[in-house]
Amino acid sequence: MSIDRNGKGKAKFDQLQAFIEEMRLEPGALMPVMQKAQEIFGYLPEEVQRFVAEGLGVTLSEVYGVATFYSQFVLEEQGEHVIGVCMGTACYVKGSQAILDRLAGELKVEVGKTTPDGKFTLNATRCLGCCGLAPVMMIGDEVFGRLTPDDIPGIVAKFR
Repeated sequence: MSIDRNGKGKAKFDQLQAFIEEMRLEPGALMPVMQKAQEIFGYLPEEVQRFVAEGLGVTLSEVYGVATFYSQFVLEEQGEHVIGVCMGTACYVKGSQAILDRLAGELKVEVGKTTPDGKFTLNATRCLGCCGLAPVMMIGDEVFGRLTPDDIPGIVAKFR
C-alpha cells in the first residue's frame, strides 16, 4: 500500500514534518524522528523513510539501515492483532515451532506477513522473557503460555 503525501496521508505527513522541524538540529535526531514516524503511520514504508531522509538531510540508506537494524521498527503494515511466537531456546525446545506452524495454518498466512483482511500479523520472535511458561506467544500485550497446537484455534477465535 502506498501512502499519498497529498491525499489521505497529507495530515500524517504534515504532523511528521512538524516533528522533523522540531528535531532537525538536535544531535541524534534520526531515532526519535523514526519512532515518531512509526507512531504516526504504524509502520515505515519507503515513502515515509524517504520523507524522513529528505527532512533530516540524511541518506535513504541510513534511514533504511536503522529501520532494519532495530526490531522496534516495522516496514510493512501490521494487522489489528500482532501475534509473536517465541522462538527462544526454552520455547523452541518445548515445541514453539509446532505452535507457529499451527498458527500459520489456522490464519492461512506466512510468518512475517499479515492476513488479507488485515486482522492478524504473525511473527516469530526472540525470547519474550517468559521461559517458565514455555512455549509462549503474545497477541498484543496478552501472554499465552504452556501452549499446545490444539490451544491455537480457541485463542485465535477470541480475536476474530
